[in-house]
Amino acid sequence: MKSQFSKTWNSSVQPRKQRKYRHNAPENVKRKFLTVNLVKELRDKHGARNVKIRKGDKIKVLRGNYSGKTGTVDKVDLSNLKVYVTGIEISKRDGSKAKVPMNPTNLQITELKLEDKKRKDKLTPKKAEDK
Repeated sequence: MKSQFSKTWNSSVQPRKQRKYRHNAPENVKRKFLTVNLVKELRDKHGARNVKIRKGDKIKVLRGNYSGKTGTVDKVDLSNLKVYVTGIEISKRDGSKAKVPMNPTNLQITELKLEDKKRKDKLTPKKAEDK
């Protein structure tokens, strides 16, 4: 794999090449890595299996040390491909609190923030008559 990003690169079994692909990806491709599954009710309602996560969405943690916990998305870190959730914190040695970076693949959206008109339009299911 070359040192520059290539969209034509298919895949590799080697984890180092997969990590390199994700690390060197431009922001528009990295944004697609930050998709999160929807709860069954939202899937049926919006006709989509997963959605790009945003600040303000309510999520549930499915895997890891914090599995079963719920909260709202506080920050989405595009460069590191991590999501920070309110209510999920660790206490450091000095007593201060720090938010835990979560992998978006371990999360599930329970409630969408639909204040953005563009996002709302994209998630409204298209009827057969419109096509």
